[in-house]
Amino acid sequence: MLTADPSAAADHRALRQAVRIAEPPEALRRLRAMSADVRLKVVGMIDRARMGHIGGDLSVTDILVTLFGAVLDVDPEHPDAPGRDRFILSKGHCAAALYATLARCGYFPEAALATFMAPHSPLNGHPNRREVPGVETNTGPLGHGFPVAIGCALGARLRGDHARTVVVLGDGELQEGSNWEAAMTGGHQRLARLYAVVDRNRLQQGARTEDTVRLDPLAEKFAAFGWEVRETDGHDHAALLAAFAPSTTGQPVAVIADTVKGKGVSFIEDRVEWHHKVPDPAQVRAAIEELTR
Repeated sequence: MLTADPSAAADHRALRQAVRIAEPPEALRRLRAMSADVRLKVVGMIDRARMGHIGGDLSVTDILVTLFGAVLDVDPEHPDAPGRDRFILSKGHCAAALYATLARCGYFPEAALATFMAPHSPLNGHPNRREVPGVETNTGPLGHGFPVAIGCALGARLRGDHARTVVVLGDGELQEGSNWEAAMTGGHQRLARLYAVVDRNRLQQGARTEDTVRLDPLAEKFAAFGWEVRETDGHDHAALLAAFAPSTTGQPVAVIADTVKGKGVSFIEDRVEWHHKVPDPAQVRAAIEELTR
């Protein structure tokens, strides 16, 4: 099991405090800077490993940064604190973005990112709760994370604590029926401190979601299952912060975050072949140049 980096964890606490007390422009500037850093690390990790899912990593980055940088009540130095919020990345194939975010927050030293997907590395292609602090459950097979999140939210209710549970799903993942069983249960149980966030980049492996199995009207589907639905720009930190406000209806909250697969790198953006394509050295240089402008 990796262990915390106290210096980075202290920086994370300072960021959280700054986001809470700073004027909105300064708070958002800090979150944007964190997103830029995470995206650069993702490109480096996938370049070194010559494996990964760069398109989805770049689309989900702003969601992860907003959650860990400003929303979730977690402590990287005490990742198993009983009253912590729970976060589950159900689209577990986008582990690189999660690892880069966790390292940025101090869950483990950033130097470990260089081992991404190396033999025997704890930073496998899918998150492993026995190896990586901050990972609540192993994910990879799509459709598993949402049901686990329902259990986490029910457990928090039974304990009588106020922990939130947040699960991030891929939109193509919603073609798995287990997600709709989970959505039905969450609505029925009125799990008001449960948030299901859909990374709605409209691409999945091999095709567009709407050409594979149509998801729209997605908001209406969640609403029909008893969820409070919020549609937002998944790359706008201010909009995301508003979307993570408490439920106003006593029902669980579905955040449909409109995103661009490969966000931040022009030749990757909205291109289906970049689901798990790896950039060549020239493309890596071009991506880094774009991300550092």
